Amino acid sequence: MNRLTARLAPAPERPIRVMQFGEGNFLRAFVDYMIDIANEKGLFDGSVAIVKPIDFGNLDRFTQQDCRYTVLLRGLKDGVPYEETRVVTSVSKAIDPFADYGAYAALAKLDTLRFVVSNTTEAGIALDETDEFALCPPKSYPGKLCKFLFERAEAFDYAKDKGLIMLPVELIDDNGIMLEKCVKAISKKWGLGERFDRWLDEACVFTSTLVDRIVTGYPREEAAALCEKLGYEDQLLDTAEPFGLWVIESQKDISRELPLPECGLPVIFTDNQKPYKQRKVRILNGAHTSFVPMAFLCGYDDVLSSMKDPAIARFMHDTIHDEVIPTLSLPKDDLLAFASAVHGRFSNPYIKHLLLSICLNSVSKWRARCLPSLEGYMEKNGRLPEHLAFSLAALMALYHGGKLKENGTLECRRNGQPYALQDEARVLRFFADHADTGAAELTHLFLSDEANFGRNLTEIPGLEAYVSEALEDILTNGAQAARDHRFAS
Repeated sequence: MNRLTARLAPAPERPIRVMQFGEGNFLRAFVDYMIDIANEKGLFDGSVAIVKPIDFGNLDRFTQQDCRYTVLLRGLKDGVPYEETRVVTSVSKAIDPFADYGAYAALAKLDTLRFVVSNTTEAGIALDETDEFALCPPKSYPGKLCKFLFERAEAFDYAKDKGLIMLPVELIDDNGIMLEKCVKAISKKWGLGERFDRWLDEACVFTSTLVDRIVTGYPREEAAALCEKLGYEDQLLDTAEPFGLWVIESQKDISRELPLPECGLPVIFTDNQKPYKQRKVRILNGAHTSFVPMAFLCGYDDVLSSMKDPAIARFMHDTIHDEVIPTLSLPKDDLLAFASAVHGRFSNPYIKHLLLSICLNSVSKWRARCLPSLEGYMEKNGRLPEHLAFSLAALMALYHGGKLKENGTLECRRNGQPYALQDEARVLRFFADHADTGAAELTHLFLSDEANFGRNLTEIPGLEAYVSEALEDILTNGAQAARDHRFAS
């Protein structure tokens, strides 16, 4: 079987307009996939130069395949099974700056370059005080970017039209703001001068972005069969769900330079991404956090099998529609469409999302994802949102009776079988120390500890009594019975 190369997938030579820090699955099935579509529709006409952001690993597969690869989107779209296969040709080269710094530095002098995309993990956008300008390349991502921008400014004599637009997709709040702060701090530390600082302010744009797509990457177990179906070998085959969302926040309007929405792509340009972030956190992530502990205690191990239980699916639906959506500020039609997509994403037969992996750090997740909805509902309606309150009781039941293990996990039991929970050491110690504490006392201690939720939750009218009673019901009769007592159809 032939390997996927430019011979099998030819494409016009296009100018490099995007430098991309990161060669991972997400960027290839998200950003590069979108740019490929924009090229196909004649609205972008640019290629991507991938830059390996760390010394580890190599780019051999990209070289062997002429940077060609296949994106396979699989799942449900509007409730209907959907599959899309695309050979992506938008990546024109892949550069290892540690092995060939000259090729990387040459990108700074490209007249056509306009965008910098990055996905260097959440730890990548951080200030490294030990970084040095003399290194080729500097150690940190902000250091690499700062030196690159400085060399570009020097090469073009600080021309304002040669600034770049930064599009970080790292999963931290205000990623663009944080990246800009790091770059400017490094510039000051390295003494790159006021002229460069002014050029950063006047010529460059640091956007903050929100991204959403589950990318499952190389399908190792299915790869041989899929390649047989495709008719070629592809060592870079990349699988993902059909759903996608890219929200780009910028105080300067850059939408005309990156016309992705005109291509029918799920990209939103805005000067305030917070309502979209809130929508994602409270609906998508909040749905996970609110139903997963209960679903696990009902005997399920993954999201897909849970969604096949009508009672769990109804619990999730009612939580989102009755208790979360009324607290959000975006237009209701947008919220309903997003909520509908969430159900389809959770029912995707190609994604096996284990419940226990979602349960990682459940306490802090409940605080960030569910508590704001509970508080907003109380403020608006003056009564307790029972689904969200029940989810808190189920979370406590999940941790109840556990014992600390030497590996730092909390070992609990479901129907006599052990399972391990990971969370902050403080949280695990609390539940281990109160393994035999009754529901009423345990609820009071847990809800009143401000370290858990940033406030004393026993001050919320009716919450302590409801959670205590529900917890006792779950521990005595099981999660399924306790749920059905309260939410029977």
